[in-house]
Amino acid sequence: MIEIERLTKRYGATTAVDQLTFTVRPGAVTGFLGPNGAGKSTTLRMVLGLNSPTAGTVTVDGAPFAARPRGLRHVGALLDAGDVHGGRSARAHLSALARSNRIPLGRVDEVLAEVGLTEAAARRIGGYSLGMKQRLGIAGALLGDPPVLLFDEPLNGLDPEGVLWVRGLFRRLAEEGRTVFVSSHMMAEMEHTADHLVVIGRGRLIADQSLAEFSARNAVASVTVRSPELGALAEVLRTEGAEVRRTEAQSGVVTGLAAERIGELALRHGLVLHELVTRTSSLESAFLSLTADSVEYPAGEAR
Repeated sequence: MIEIERLTKRYGATTAVDQLTFTVRPGAVTGFLGPNGAGKSTTLRMVLGLNSPTAGTVTVDGAPFAARPRGLRHVGALLDAGDVHGGRSARAHLSALARSNRIPLGRVDEVLAEVGLTEAAARRIGGYSLGMKQRLGIAGALLGDPPVLLFDEPLNGLDPEGVLWVRGLFRRLAEEGRTVFVSSHMMAEMEHTADHLVVIGRGRLIADQSLAEFSARNAVASVTVRSPELGALAEVLRTEGAEVRRTEAQSGVVTGLAAERIGELALRHGLVLHELVTRTSSLESAFLSLTADSVEYPAGEAR
């Protein structure tokens, strides 16, 4: 379990993380979401003791991570897949990690096989693709067979097969009762993987809820309407509190009323309907809407 209490990190006048409070529990995949620059990586570095908080606390199973002498046996982490010595082989890299954490060297070949790098184990890491480096980073996180795992943008550079494999791996690790904390700026990634979501923007907590709760609260239902009498229908619907946005001469999008109610009102007022289609916005759209005010450099703005 990871417990974060009023965690704050400032760099001069800039506040990267602002009084964050949440708990990451075992037995579930928790997605850590936010736009680029939201403070996700800084938070993960404070969990691992790589950055010191300006204020607040963060503990892993009741103690600071820095207090654990054999870190990889308790917490496995992938923060930056490219942060490895390019002149070493994958086996040499993992062997050095194993020796420094008193992990049996036999574990090296086990994790290489698990991530699909057995045949490339003797090659220099500098020649690896980004996807292969991601797999190596995951192998390093798994090396100590830890109960807590942290991953920062682990799907970058992976091909579709690799993405499916990682999703399955995270699900399996959670089902084994481990704490799995996965940072990403893409809701679409977490929609297929996470059980719970922690969403931040500009260092502040925006949401802390299950994926189902996030979907129910933030995904917006709308109804596409087509009618030769759209103008008159729109007036009727607006009196019922709906919002109507015309998209074509005879078509519009209605929010705030269910399709059944729209049909009833059209019938009551003798208005012709040619089409009623209910649509629900994607979780990606809901996430982008929720974090719109927290984007550091919105597209189209001159900086």
